[in-house]
Amino acid sequence: MTVLCRRIVSSRWFDPLILGVIFVNAVTLGLETYDSIAGSAGDELHRLNDLTLVVFCVELVLRFGAEDFNPRRFFKSGWNVFDFIVIAASFAPGVRENAMLLRLVRLARIVRAVRLLPDLRVLTVAVGRSIPGVASLAVITLLLVYVYGMVGWAIFNDHDPANFENVGQSMVTMFVLLTLENLPTYIEKGQELSNWTLLFYISYVLVASFLIFNLFIGIVINSMEEARAIELHRAERELLDEDEVNDERAHAVILRERLHHLKTAVEDLEREIEAQGASRVRR
Repeated sequence: MTVLCRRIVSSRWFDPLILGVIFVNAVTLGLETYDSIAGSAGDELHRLNDLTLVVFCVELVLRFGAEDFNPRRFFKSGWNVFDFIVIAASFAPGVRENAMLLRLVRLARIVRAVRLLPDLRVLTVAVGRSIPGVASLAVITLLLVYVYGMVGWAIFNDHDPANFENVGQSMVTMFVLLTLENLPTYIEKGQELSNWTLLFYISYVLVASFLIFNLFIGIVINSMEEARAIELHRAERELLDEDEVNDERAHAVILRERLHHLKTAVEDLEREIEAQGASRVRR
């Protein structure tokens, strides 16, 4: 049974088939948002959703069987844990009675497509790896926006109250300037007050827009490299585990064959002893 499950899960058509079912689930979920379609074909859409859930349950059982029905090995993979939680949530008490929770659970099933697409899986891991660096960068950016917001409020409070009325509005203006949107307009309006205000905007653009965004790109690229290394290590570990399992099975087969031969030899020896005993009795 385990060999059959592993053969099905590792076949070329298995992952594309599950992706197709996830696509059908996504389309069905989207069609339910149209009142006209939900009113005319609501029952059919619900049955189709139940059918996709059955397919996902079968998939989960097959993946569990491919791990030799061993929970410790199955839940060693984070993707298997995620799949189990998403599928099990569909059977949680009260979910089917709550339309909002049911839609959220069905939406979570669509996210399962991440594990079936290697490149998307790498991107997901990269996003997770980049969170600490991005969080630190966000704190630095917030401090920078606050400092320049205070300076901008001190300079342009009377001249441009619409954008620098208080520190809050000034920080919003500085945050918008991170995208360089309407920068020439701000520079032109600042030069009406003094040409020295050009230094304020240029320094902010150089530090905030260029430096911060380049640091952000560097964090993401580094996280991508780490994610690829993790994915490669995971694939190699799975291959090693599979080889170990195959070696254990081969060893078990050899032991069973030896036991069979030993049992046959013992039975033959018992028959010979019984035959010799019978011949002596006749004498």
